[in-house]
Amino acid sequence: MTAPTVYTGFPAQGARAKLRALGPPAAVVAGLGVCCAVVWAGDPTTPGGFLPVCPTKALLGIDCPGCGGMRMAYSLMHGDIPAALHYNAVSFVVVLLFVWSIAAWTLGRLRGRAVNSWLHWRWTPLTFSVVFVVWFVIRNLPFAPFTGLRV
Repeated sequence: MTAPTVYTGFPAQGARAKLRALGPPAAVVAGLGVCCAVVWAGDPTTPGGFLPVCPTKALLGIDCPGCGGMRMAYSLMHGDIPAALHYNAVSFVVVLLFVWSIAAWTLGRLRGRAVNSWLHWRWTPLTFSVVFVVWFVIRNLPFAPFTGLRV
């Protein structure tokens, strides 16, 4: 007589297979954890730390679309959402989309089939490109209210 099957919501697979499926997402999350620890220790909101400055800002004197991203991450890790949005609102949204992507990827690996996320939408590349370019331009406009977007 065999033991009854318990429904877990996922296809029947052994614990070893589930651990193998979770390996790549866990490695990405662990790498992000290390990056977050470095940003936390470096405190990019305080000038003169060991974290590098943006090469675009250093060489050209303009804000690139990613400028303020480390300060945004630092503020986000400290729960200061208004400061995170001030430093880089687009990167804040990208972080939220990235969390969604990691969750969908992990769920898809556990289920054994891809889970549809924003990365699979038809207009994602074009939308992302337009937002990237528009953010780059409006952050560097030399008149109000756009000067408030500089960091």
